[in-house]
Amino acid sequence: MSRRLPSLSALRAFEATARLGSAKHAAGELSVTPAAISHQIRQLEDELGHALFVRRPRQLLPTPQGQELQRALTGAFGAIAAAVDRVRAPQRRSLTLSATPAVASRWLLPRLPQLREACPGLDLRIHVSHEPVPLDGVEADVAIRYGSGRWPGLLACKLFDNVFAPVCSPMLGLRDPGELPRHTLLHFAPPGARSAPVDWPAWQRQARVADLDAEAGPVFSDETHAISAALAGQGVALMSLALVADELRGGSLVRPFGPELQAEPFHLVHPEHVREDCWLTTLRDWVLALPPLALPTQRALTAVRHG
Repeated sequence: MSRRLPSLSALRAFEATARLGSAKHAAGELSVTPAAISHQIRQLEDELGHALFVRRPRQLLPTPQGQELQRALTGAFGAIAAAVDRVRAPQRRSLTLSATPAVASRWLLPRLPQLREACPGLDLRIHVSHEPVPLDGVEADVAIRYGSGRWPGLLACKLFDNVFAPVCSPMLGLRDPGELPRHTLLHFAPPGARSAPVDWPAWQRQARVADLDAEAGPVFSDETHAISAALAGQGVALMSLALVADELRGGSLVRPFGPELQAEPFHLVHPEHVREDCWLTTLRDWVLALPPLALPTQRALTAVRHG
């Protein structure tokens, strides 16, 4: 369908002026003179048959018609710019993704070959830390973190749930919560002042196991080390079931009893203002398309335990 549109230059001049509130600033952005901006806006007003600005000394205020036109043009020019960036994107780009050690080693790293196949021009750098880092494009661009998902200025997409329960090697023969005081508790505590999302004292308050010293036992600053100790039969770890899903399915770890404790889920997080960045969009879509860290069903665990 043929469309009768005003001059693209005039529309750009109007949109920039309305957005910046100044013909002078619009002229600087578009690399023309303020007189040229004013001329193009006058021509556009004549063609449309409406005044687009209320003109006051050193101030341009869009009329209702001008406000409506600006909203449409700003969105359209933004979409055009994003499409052009995608088409003429550089051949290579580096992005830094920050994640906790366990998520990076147990979920992300095994899948990186898939990313290289899907986007060979993206050089992904993995930043491993329990502490949140600025997503400023210097320390990191995007992160996988657990939390509420409500962070000002950030866009968060939920990845998977974060459910905790006791896990241990089947060689311990643990079956009943009442047996737990005779076993070593393995603790995970991130470095610094931040606490673990769920700890043994919180579990004991819900389980009400008598004679259990929920503070006793070795403390690991890295979840992967606590998992390794549990696999070696050194004790019972309170772990995110998603992070040990493969071991639970394979039977090298068992979940002898509950209760389960629900912690805040994991999200993929990045600043809102870069949501249209073509390379970040590629990375985000790839991560969101990965199979989630799904929890094995209790039926599957029972089959493994008695298989």
